[in-house]
Formats: sequence, C-alpha cells, structure tokens
Amino acid sequence: MTTLRIATANVNGIRASVRRGFGTWLEQRGPDIVALQEVRCGVDDLPVDARPQYRLSYDAGSRAGRNGVAVLARWAPSAVRTGFGSRSFDHEGRYLEVDLDPPDGPPLTVGSLYLPKGGNPDYGPEWAAKQRRKLRFMASFGRYLTRARLDARRAGREFLVLGDFNIAHTRADLANPTANLRQPGFRPDERQWFGRLLGPRTLVDVVRSLHPHDTGPFSWWTWRGQAWGNDTGWRIDYHLASPALAAGAVTGGTDREPSYEDRMSDHSPVVVDYAV
Repeated sequence: MTTLRIATANVNGIRASVRRGFGTWLEQRGPDIVALQEVRCGVDDLPVDARPQYRLSYDAGSRAGRNGVAVLARWAPSAVRTGFGSRSFDHEGRYLEVDLDPPDGPPLTVGSLYLPKGGNPDYGPEWAAKQRRKLRFMASFGRYLTRARLDARRAGREFLVLGDFNIAHTRADLANPTANLRQPGFRPDERQWFGRLLGPRTLVDVVRSLHPHDTGPFSWWTWRGQAWGNDTGWRIDYHLASPALAAGAVTGGTDREPSYEDRMSDHSPVVVDYAV
C-alpha cells in the first residue's frame, strides 16, 4: 500500500501566489497531484516555480486574466478534457479533467473546478443576474458530474473532483452561518444542490468525513479586516471522491499559513493523504 498526497488550491493569480511562496509550499509539501483554480494567466506566462517536476494540464479560458483551471501531476495524463459540454461556460476556463495512472495506485479521473461566485439578489438586478448564472452553471455541471462519475466507474477508475465550489455546505462550514443565510455561497438552494452531489455510493466530502464534528476547517478568508486573525472563514474548497478512494483518506485538512503576511492567496490549500 502506498499514499497519494493530493491538494487543491485557489491561487487567486498564480504569478502573485508564486511571489508569496507557492513554490516553497509545493516543494515542502510534495503533493503528487495539485488542482489549481483562478490561475489567471496564459500558458506562456506561467512561472517556472509553479510547476517544478510536474506535468501541467491547463485550461486558461478565453477571458484574459480571469479564471483558469489546471492540474499538476507527477505523471503525464493519459487523457485531458476541458469543460463539461456547456456552450455558455466551457470557454471560461472553469473545469478541467484528466485521467491519471499512478504506478503504485488505482487509475484516477481528477477534475479541477472553479464554480462562479454568484451575487446577492438583494443588491440589485446586476447581482441577481450573477446569481441566476451561478445556478445555471450548477444545474449543468451537476448533470455532467453524474455522467463523469459513472463513466469513470465503468472504466475502472476512481473519481475525484477538486476545487473551489463557492458554496459552504452546512452551518459547520462557515464561521457566521446565521448572518450569511441570504449571501451567495450559503443560500438554501445552493446548499441543497451541493447535498445532492453527496452520498455513500456517489461522492464523499472527504475532509468533512475526516473532521465530522469540527467547525471548518476553513479554506477561505477575506483579505479585509480581522477575518484571518479571528479565523472567520468559509470552507468552500473541497475534495469530493468516489467512495473507495474516500475510504482510503488517512489525514486531511487546510494548510493554513502561519500568519496573515505568509498567505499565498485568499484561499489556503486543502490537502488529503490517501492510502491506496
């Protein structure tokens, strides 16, 4: 039996994240697979420190300086797929999926997701439109996720979707649930949709399974005010794994940096070790 270390990180701009220490984190933690979101640059502009000794799969999308999802892996993928069959969203660089064949582990299908943030309809028509767009993305992506999970199972592959879902699923997934009931990311319809993705035979929220009674561990904190220092955060970055893969999770949680000044992004990486 061996261990796969797998991470997801919304880097909020890879070039800025590298300046803040992403390369050092990558070297010290040594994950085998890393899903990245909000990479925000063209392929030719990716810093070398963002991918030492890794094979890069990347969809930058068509919006310069926006979005962008990637997977770094120690092995070359046998297949790479971008998007999820949506003419409305596939050009935005929000979903990338790779097939990986670790030499000492099961075949894997790994997805990197950056789901839209949405907006609070109470703030006016523009924000309401953002939220409607998020819900359309969720509906389309949810249907795709079912197909992708079943396709992976038929092919004898474990399935893992990683990334920034921009949804806190339960009251244990943010510091101030009551104050945020109407905010995007914690609205009832979003949380219900997320819950429908999960089940003992479908997908498992791996970090919650490892921390069933904890509040958090959070993965996002606003840059503003004292949110970081007070740990007033949200858990919106996830590992959702097929049941057999999830059952092998040994340890996992958020790599929260030691201080505000050491932050690589407004998100911190979420890392899980899987015994396979």
